[in-house]
Amino acid sequence: MHNIQMTDLSLEDQKRLALTGLEVEMKNRSGSFFQKDQDVCHVTSDCEGIEFLTFTMALEKYPWVSDYIWKAVSKDKDKYTRYVASRPDPKGFVIIAKKGTKSIYPLQACLFLSDSAIQHVHNIVIAEEDSELHIISGCTSSSGRKSGAHLGVTEIYVGKGAKVTSTMIHNWGKNIAVYPRSAAIVEENGVFLSNYVCMEPVRKIQMAPLCTLKGEGAIGRFSSVVVCTPGSFMDLGSTAVLGAKGTSAELITRAITTGGTILSRGRIDGKVKGTKGHIECKGLILRDGTIHAIPEIKGDVVDTELSHEAAVGKIARDEIEYLMARGLDEETATATIIRGFLDVKVEGLPDVLQDQIDAAIDAAEKSGF
Repeated sequence: MHNIQMTDLSLEDQKRLALTGLEVEMKNRSGSFFQKDQDVCHVTSDCEGIEFLTFTMALEKYPWVSDYIWKAVSKDKDKYTRYVASRPDPKGFVIIAKKGTKSIYPLQACLFLSDSAIQHVHNIVIAEEDSELHIISGCTSSSGRKSGAHLGVTEIYVGKGAKVTSTMIHNWGKNIAVYPRSAAIVEENGVFLSNYVCMEPVRKIQMAPLCTLKGEGAIGRFSSVVVCTPGSFMDLGSTAVLGAKGTSAELITRAITTGGTILSRGRIDGKVKGTKGHIECKGLILRDGTIHAIPEIKGDVVDTELSHEAAVGKIARDEIEYLMARGLDEETATATIIRGFLDVKVEGLPDVLQDQIDAAIDAAEKSGF
């Protein structure tokens, strides 16, 4: 492990980290992980009952962690997972929240691409029975990085009555390709909340996280807020499997294009009776670009309630004129409408995580999208 702190980076790169919701000074955080390229620079945990370890440290300390590796995500899913699986020295982190433990402040994970052509990570999150865990993953590249790729595998296991909130904020760069591969398995009465924010240029993002609601009464929610700039291609999607009675899922997306291409996929499979699911995708085309919304619902039984709605369009002129009639100039009126469009409040989200999402939206708005 190389003892390099986030404060050792250039001021410009520290600002890039801040845009991903990371606290360089570790304020209001229960733990921190920092990986620069393939070097794990430091990992700390200040919350009793929650362990934050490197992948290697976790396997050495708890051999049973190996039972969780490649169980939620198949190593043969695609060429990217096979690449990560083939690495002889796995990188990434393992978080273990012991039974009944609840974190007051979130843990943060920084994945920073600086000099390597490819960064790969494999993360495992284990929330034991009745525990509660909040994670902010801030992913970015150095301001001087002209190209590169990030391959990330994350497997999340939510125990009986446990709750995991995962907020991922991307700020990669216009020549970086990103391939996250993540999946969560949720047991009885468990809750999994996944929030994704990307407001900055990126060459390509391709991801389709999966949430399998395995236990009775389990809940899964995905919320995504994205802005796609010229030259960016975002292939985004999420899938929820309602695999037990009383499970429910919600997939919410707010997407804006200012010239890039967005594929917004969403799928809910209702496999058993007494389940509910809803998909909502709203897209806004500010300048020429493409938004392709693909909501999909599949019911295998009679008593599953599934619904979806999708809408893509431009800002209505009458909305702008309404605000202008109340004293706003056209630019301010437009910005106000955009800000309201992106304002996705997630039920039950801790204030500190909602603040990070709002800060990312504010930063993008000030840059003029």
